[in-house]
Amino acid sequence: MRKIRLVWVGKTKDSFIGDGIGKYLKLLAPYMKVEVLELREAADADPAAARKREAARILEKTSSFVLLDEAGDEMSSPEFAGFVNTLAESSASVDMVIGGAFGTADEVKNAAARKIALSRMTFTHQMTRVILLEQLYRAFTIIKGKTYHY
Repeated sequence: MRKIRLVWVGKTKDSFIGDGIGKYLKLLAPYMKVEVLELREAADADPAAARKREAARILEKTSSFVLLDEAGDEMSSPEFAGFVNTLAESSASVDMVIGGAFGTADEVKNAAARKIALSRMTFTHQMTRVILLEQLYRAFTIIKGKTYHY
């Protein structure tokens, strides 16, 4: 794997989250090229309509992806590192998708190559960005035998 592309819905609104994203993108740079694709958030007040509109945008931009989903497979950090390492060995690039504020439509869930959960707890879609980036960084340090993970 030469590149990870993170596809997420909506702009990052809170500066502290933007700072965290920036920090982990810099930390990941020696290990992997990470590209971020921000998709426009749907303006619909109705959650189902918003998910449907956002699903079309997601599926227009990627056809093979790992979806971050609360009902996905849970892994420990070492297990996630193994998953990332397997991806790295099997493909040139990987897309990872984070839905919008209302989650993702069934079309996106059904199209995902794999669904993973960062926790049984629920995080905002914006916090998920930082948590995923930190876990990717942790995964690469585990793979490379660095001392970040204890």
